[in-house]
Amino acid sequence: MDNTISVYTDGACSGNPGPGGWGAIISNNGTETVLSGFEADTTNNRMELTAVIQGLLALKETTLPVTLYTDSQYIVNANNLHWLDNWQVKGWMNASKKPVANRDLWEQIIALNAKYHPVYVWVKGHSSNEYNNRCDALAVQAIQNNKNIRF
Repeated sequence: MDNTISVYTDGACSGNPGPGGWGAIISNNGTETVLSGFEADTTNNRMELTAVIQGLLALKETTLPVTLYTDSQYIVNANNLHWLDNWQVKGWMNASKKPVANRDLWEQIIALNAKYHPVYVWVKGHSSNEYNNRCDALAVQAIQNNKNIRF
């Protein structure tokens, strides 16, 4: 019996900005939950962040440790190098003294971090990590499935 929930996430964008998709796979004791979604006009970073949010929102078990895998160094560094803490202390300004992009999504991640305390792990994208490759395929497929929709 595995005592950790693994959440794998990835986002994609066709153009930046442009139509975007995200994918997440939750692995819990041999059971997988596969999620994906689409946004018509977004950025790659927003899709990466959305994948994390949706993956964590889908968790049903809150007592087991959570490990979240992403190929976004931006997300891993924001969490592991305490960028999130620094941004909040500095009134949501980054090191360049500019407003932090995607604050709305980062605030959701902060709330989910407080609930699940995930450990963030970086994986190399488009490489040998099966789950990351599957999440990427989910994100790209979400874009392909919706590319002809007019908003």
